[in-house]
Amino acid sequence: MKDRPVVLFLCVHNSGRSLAARVLLDHYAGDRIQVESAGSEPASQLNPSVVAILEERGLDPSQDFPKPLIDHMAQEADVIVTMGCGDTCPVYPGKRYLDWELDDPAGRSVDEVRPIIDEIDRRVRALMAEVL
Repeated sequence: MKDRPVVLFLCVHNSGRSLAARVLLDHYAGDRIQVESAGSEPASQLNPSVVAILEERGLDPSQDFPKPLIDHMAQEADVIVTMGCGDTCPVYPGKRYLDWELDDPAGRSVDEVRPIIDEIDRRVRALMAEVL
């Protein structure tokens, strides 16, 4: 890995799970890890329940928006974490993949989404310790 590893979080819409993982890892790692996120079929807006939970934690996702996966993002990544993509996320040979099976927060209330974000938080911290 490079001096500054690159982690890419992928999910279908890039509005919930991968957004939360990106914001959390960026918060914890600071400039020690380059963190990206994208979706295979980006949504038109961020998941409001996920945004509310991140804001409760003092994090600011206001500059984020659902982004499409671009080849160069995956090519530069040292670790690609997929979250519920199934066959919609392409596979890039030679990359290290982790698949995090997590419930989709789409259409769920803040109280229903909170345990999903808690689990993402736990996994992000473990990944950070491993990558660094």
